[in-house]
Amino acid sequence: MSAIDNLPTTTAGALAFFDECAATSTEEMLGNWRGTGMHTGHPMDGLLEATGWHGKRFDSVDDVFPLIFKDRGGFFSVNPAFLPLKLASKTSHDFRQGPIVQKARPMLRALSTSRPKARLRTVEYRGVETATMIYDALPINDHFRTIDANTRIGAMDFRGSEEPFFFLLHRE
Repeated sequence: MSAIDNLPTTTAGALAFFDECAATSTEEMLGNWRGTGMHTGHPMDGLLEATGWHGKRFDSVDDVFPLIFKDRGGFFSVNPAFLPLKLASKTSHDFRQGPIVQKARPMLRALSTSRPKARLRTVEYRGVETATMIYDALPINDHFRTIDANTRIGAMDFRGSEEPFFFLLHRE
């Protein structure tokens, strides 16, 4: 049985699990990663998946593409500065519903960018220095810990949210 077979389903459980995982170096994050949400009762649970989020791409510590999506045309990176994350996190249940998502998904291509929109740094979070993705234009930090050689747990810490949003990244 692997460490991700019995993931916690509460924020408290996810924080305890996160704290048990090893720190991650910035170099260990380089490459392409497939993302999945961890459902802990956070308002953003399921939101990224509903919009077609694929994962993240780390070309170097200074060239990070935080939001990679996939549609019929292939993979593309979205500029997170244009996404209404605060609104979406407060009303994510509404955004996940069919009609809204069906209208939003095609519009994501219009927000695409070929330029990196984040960078990696080592930051202390919850008492441990670990790889952290810092968004260029948003008050968001994604802190990473290592589950195994090809799996990371991420804790998205953003201003205005009382609890982190958790997600998993799987190396491609």
